[in-house]
Amino acid sequence: MKFLQELQSLDRNNIGGWPKSVKMFFTGLLIVLIVLAGWYFLVSDQQDTLQSAVSKEEQLKKEFSEKQAKSVNLEALQQQLDEMQDMLRQLLRQLPSKTEMPELLIDISQTALSAGLETELFQPGPESPKDFYAEKPIQLRMVGTYHQFGTFISGVASLPRVVILTMHDVSLTPKNKDPKGGAAANGLLVLQGTVKTYRYLDEDESASAKAANAKSTHGKPAAKTGGQK
Repeated sequence: MKFLQELQSLDRNNIGGWPKSVKMFFTGLLIVLIVLAGWYFLVSDQQDTLQSAVSKEEQLKKEFSEKQAKSVNLEALQQQLDEMQDMLRQLLRQLPSKTEMPELLIDISQTALSAGLETELFQPGPESPKDFYAEKPIQLRMVGTYHQFGTFISGVASLPRVVILTMHDVSLTPKNKDPKGGAAANGLLVLQGTVKTYRYLDEDESASAKAANAKSTHGKPAAKTGGQK
């Protein structure tokens, strides 16, 4: 009761005259408030850190689950890849072989002739070996009608062996607009550019092609310097 009476009788304008017990009470209360404020800000900062750590943990768990799923299926995926590579090799083996390539070029040329096309240029270039196949460019210049070119394409597609022709820098223009052409002709078109055909490589050729590609990728070894002893 005495302490309450002292609180009620305090003179706000004369803090120095307050009783000692009251001063100790307010000093203790101030210390408690400071401690509580510090604890609040410290815990709040730690809570943010904790929340960030929890989010990071969830992300790491997700990444772990994804990588674990991939590692579990790695053997099956590798088997599927091997099967796809085998299928690719089998499909490539349906392409002409090295010995069949000359006959294939003759067949393509004869197909153009049978379609009624005028072949002004048909010049096969050197082969470019890849891992499982080799591509052979052919520079050509043919003159004919739209329907004759359609017949030529259909004829190539119906050859007894599998033939793949891809066009590169090929143009199809009216003959009267061709700088090398003469007078205008009814419906004549000029097809010129480069087409590529493909054949498969046997095991020895494929191994050599892979070795050559690997060598070109990594570069040639540096030349030795210095005189001989």
